[in-house]
Amino acid sequence: MIAARPRAAPPADERAAVTEPAHTPGNEPGNEHRAIPAASALVVDDETPALDELSYLLRTNFPIDPVHAAQNASDALRHLQERRYDVVFLDVRMPELDGIELGNVLRRFAAPPAIVYVTAYEQYAVRAFDIGACDYLLKPVSRARLRTALERALGPRAARPRDDSSDLIPVETAGRTRFISREQVRWAEAEGDYVRLHTADGGAHLVRIPISHLEERWSAYGFIRIHRGYLVSFKHITEFSVTGSVHTVMVGGCALPVSRRHVRDVRDRILRVGRRS
Repeated sequence: MIAARPRAAPPADERAAVTEPAHTPGNEPGNEHRAIPAASALVVDDETPALDELSYLLRTNFPIDPVHAAQNASDALRHLQERRYDVVFLDVRMPELDGIELGNVLRRFAAPPAIVYVTAYEQYAVRAFDIGACDYLLKPVSRARLRTALERALGPRAARPRDDSSDLIPVETAGRTRFISREQVRWAEAEGDYVRLHTADGGAHLVRIPISHLEERWSAYGFIRIHRGYLVSFKHITEFSVTGSVHTVMVGGCALPVSRRHVRDVRDRILRVGRRS
């Protein structure tokens, strides 16, 4: 039986964007060690959560660098005047020019970028392909579907998954940046559009990452979903307890709930570890 212990108050919220170097080794004869420049992308969406989510997926899963963001057509055109982008991801329904109208502008560029539409509406697909869009994605966008879109827009090299063995997350604190590695994280806790990463040193850092994407990205590294709001590093689980119909695991001195739908998976993982030891 586990008694839930009071949780220490976490430090103030620290909002962070996830960024990683984005270079893919070349494979041309004689150039095995020369870096090939990453593709560049502009994401245009007037809804901030959707804008952040797609930008995060591009930055952390594929060799796309830079990934810039704009919330309307005017901002997008300012970015496009300053530099050329290999691919532009467009929402359809936006203020001022909508995504279809902006796509018509882009295709008249001397060197037009590839266009991928990302929207919640199916009915604009024919118009999108009529102006030469490479793909048409419906929200929410999965990593696998995004990979297909990048292959269509830029070729297979741009859709090659990153090597995320280190998976460092930069966190801005009082004007300074420090990096948190996946290995430091004991558990992640969903908080609205954010995830709070609880680390081995007792820290807690708020990062704008959907917990479902974090689960997909970290499940191969020993992280297990125990509840809709919790993703836990399995190696940090020290106890599994059942009190009546309530299931909990102890992680870093804190009792975390295990939902009924995840109980069997957690118990099976614990039993497998027990048999191996």
